[in-house]
Amino acid sequence: MKTNINAAVARIMIIYVCCVASACNDMMNIDATDFFRDDAYWQTENQAIEAVNGCYRALNDADLYGNGGAGAAINNYECMTPNAYHKDNLYNTHDFAIGSQSATTLGMNLITWRGCYRGIGRCNNVIDKITGISMDEKLKTRLIAEAKFLRALYYHKMNVVFNGVPLVLTPPNVEEHSRLARASYEEVKAQILKDLDEAVPALETKYPSEQDGRATKGAAFALKAKVLLQDLDYSGTIGACESLFALNRYELFPDYNGIFRQANTGNSEVIFDVRWKYPNTNCDYDIIHAQYNVQAPVQELIDAYQMIDGKSITESPLYDSANPYENRDPRFNQTILWIGKPWRNRIADASDLHQTGYGFIKYTEYTATTTGALSTSDIPYVVLRYADVLLMYAEALNELLAAPDEKVYRTVNEVRGRESVNMPPLPDGLTKEQMREAIRLERRIEMAGEDDYFYAIRRWKTIETDMNASVHTCSIAPYTGAVIETRHFNPARDYYWPIPYTEIDLNPELEQNPGY
Repeated sequence: MKTNINAAVARIMIIYVCCVASACNDMMNIDATDFFRDDAYWQTENQAIEAVNGCYRALNDADLYGNGGAGAAINNYECMTPNAYHKDNLYNTHDFAIGSQSATTLGMNLITWRGCYRGIGRCNNVIDKITGISMDEKLKTRLIAEAKFLRALYYHKMNVVFNGVPLVLTPPNVEEHSRLARASYEEVKAQILKDLDEAVPALETKYPSEQDGRATKGAAFALKAKVLLQDLDYSGTIGACESLFALNRYELFPDYNGIFRQANTGNSEVIFDVRWKYPNTNCDYDIIHAQYNVQAPVQELIDAYQMIDGKSITESPLYDSANPYENRDPRFNQTILWIGKPWRNRIADASDLHQTGYGFIKYTEYTATTTGALSTSDIPYVVLRYADVLLMYAEALNELLAAPDEKVYRTVNEVRGRESVNMPPLPDGLTKEQMREAIRLERRIEMAGEDDYFYAIRRWKTIETDMNASVHTCSIAPYTGAVIETRHFNPARDYYWPIPYTEIDLNPELEQNPGY
């Protein structure tokens, strides 16, 4: 296995967790001949901790949240929604956005499958092998719980897009696993919930600073809420959210843009994130946004931002088409880069924003006054955060009520009232349907650029219209507000991705999704 790590100690650790705790290149290969043998490894408490670190380390791979060419795979999800565009077809993102993927497409589907099973293989190894180590029993139980949380996360990412996958729950074994058929969506979901429920009692509510970043009880509750809400289980979602609230552990971070800055790693809003340790591990999020403009916001997202009076651009007297970026929801300025905005000690122009005339400034350290060359960084990727939980809670409550009550209003307005946002409360007297639309808009704006909307429009079924439409550039020269891409979505097929045909070639028991 190749590595760019310079420090010898770090190099040994990373190679171990990649080659012993699981596979380097696939989940079936666990033999590590360079340093350790798997059957001789699982002896000490430190080895158990390192092995669990390997379960987390799978998140840093380019197939999931790590570096790969022009960016991490995670940066492409937004481009398969009405929020953003990516012209280079990295990981076949463009094909999935316009609905031209086929049974032989190998892009987002392949790397998601490969990256998640890499993590699952490591988790299975840990869950099985740690039990035999003589060590502190409380720590052992907690480490197993962390592995179960991560296994649930990996399976959830696959289950939503593939609608059932082979359910592997034991250490990698070529003969046993290479002939596994797909489990149903419900079977995989049941295992996800089982893992989360079993993990909660052993996970900590909060860790000492030197262990910050590990899975907590709150992370398990938040992920459980996501799993349940994706299937419209509103009562279950409410219960999971209220369990998280009862921890009294999280609150909105006052600075909206600051949530995503390295200096604020592990802030009060973060429930679970993917960590890096520069220079041993690092992400290219700064370069991805500043140089490659990979997730390029489209005009449709820009137009969705309200004015500071809480009204849309078509309703508010504050909107001025000659100055369209003034007096907008403060999250607009803290999320979006546009031509003419001060940035990197100069003014952003079309060469910076070379796809649509817009860019995201979440997950970048660059500001209006930043100087110096582009560089890599170790900005954490926030996977679960408190505002997301509040919006899940509000959505589930509203769907169970005949009309929104005070609790629904209070929850949504808490998100809108963040110190650096301070948007007006929602107007009184909204119907259930009006509140539903208000919550959906709030989620679109609050979570823009964070890959969340990809899952939301599937849950709401609005993807059937949202992704059967055109998206546009800005209207500032040299752009003309022209159509940059026309999307197509086939409801009979496109809710799910094709199973990678290379996996079907290796395992004839795998059945392809309908329509491919």
